[in-house]
Amino acid sequence: MTTAPHVISLFDEPASRSERRLADLPDRVTEGDPHHKVGMHFTSPDGKLSAGTWTSTPGKWHAFTDKDEYCYIVSGHCALIHEDGTRQDFKTGDSFVIPDGFRGFWEVVETTTKHFVIRDTAN
Repeated sequence: MTTAPHVISLFDEPASRSERRLADLPDRVTEGDPHHKVGMHFTSPDGKLSAGTWTSTPGKWHAFTDKDEYCYIVSGHCALIHEDGTRQDFKTGDSFVIPDGFRGFWEVVETTTKHFVIRDTAN
């Protein structure tokens, strides 16, 4: 008999942690020197769905593609800027979805922490 999984709180300790300087990814950063900390709370067995907590220092970079992402801003101020120039700002308590196909930029105005759920849509 197998045990059913437990509900996972994104406020609990993550299963794993990582850090990176985003400028280490070629041609990604357009302003500043953002550093990211990620606490992974969940990854599905097929690797297509993940959930965790992310913190970034200020900067601006090309948004990642090939995924749908739900975000809840725990603290801070950030913006998503569509390639057509449309800007949407988000602050503490805001939530939003970035659909696969979004083309544009992330801008962290002040250090931001978010909870996220990502569905990888890449082959």
